Amino acid sequence: MTHAVDIAILGAGAVGQLICRQLTVAGMNVGFIGRSALEASQQVLSFTPLASADDKQQQIHAIPYSAPILTADALDNIRLVIVCVKAYQVLDALSPLLKQLPNQCHILLLHNGMGPHLALAPLIDAQANGRGLSLGTTSQGVLRQAPWQIKQTGQGLTQLGHFTGAELTEHYRNALLAAIPNSEWVDAIVPCLWQKLAVNAAINPLTALYQCPNGKLAEPDFSEMINSILDELVMVAAHDGVSLDKSFLHDRVYQVIRLTAGNFSSMHQDIAHQRRTEIDQINGYICGRAQAHGLSAPVNAELWARVKQLAV
Repeated sequence: MTHAVDIAILGAGAVGQLICRQLTVAGMNVGFIGRSALEASQQVLSFTPLASADDKQQQIHAIPYSAPILTADALDNIRLVIVCVKAYQVLDALSPLLKQLPNQCHILLLHNGMGPHLALAPLIDAQANGRGLSLGTTSQGVLRQAPWQIKQTGQGLTQLGHFTGAELTEHYRNALLAAIPNSEWVDAIVPCLWQKLAVNAAINPLTALYQCPNGKLAEPDFSEMINSILDELVMVAAHDGVSLDKSFLHDRVYQVIRLTAGNFSSMHQDIAHQRRTEIDQINGYICGRAQAHGLSAPVNAELWARVKQLAV
């Protein structure tokens, strides 16, 4: 490579590979942080793009590309780490790397659910060495078909913003926005995360518990439950200093249900494949924040407990 890799992605799942592809196409020098020195130093990946309206009837062929795999002792040149692991994996995956990364390296969390940012922020602030933490959320649709093979299944909004510590430099901020379609930098990212949390809190546990595609939640039988989930979320967010519009959230949840009617949520898939879910960082996060303020969120607590029981 002609230039040293300066952007590293932690987490080679569907979203991590999609972001890698988008940054690579935009001319950025990006690689993955490997789990061990045994992984290949260069990995060939396969990307199948989203079909446009004009070529829906055409065969969309996979596009091969390559990305370097970096070991933990080869991160001296990294200036931005994009964390795309599951929410419950963030601290365990990232914490050992903090001492390996240069002081000026910025961290961007890009995962479902909430919670890791609160635990990670003190670690970032305690270093007081120019490191910063940004947060993001993406609604891009992508399916991992094999370990290094993904297919884009839908477009969606990506929102990024500063949370604590040193701010991301203009160079990398502009690079991300130029590379990721339909992306924006927002001044207040936390309310955006709560909005995404509302969608996940309403759709994920219900589709997991009732073993159904997203579209079934449009039926009247689920309306009272969805309303109660959102009522509790809005109340808890307000005590966290975040003002949310219940009617806006309600409309957004049902819009996602309609647009993804035939899809199965990630939590549904996790339960079906006997994998750990992110329920602790979704409905569990709402309950945790409620408890922190001396409140209760009984509907979210029940869903949290029922999904945890399913996942045992």
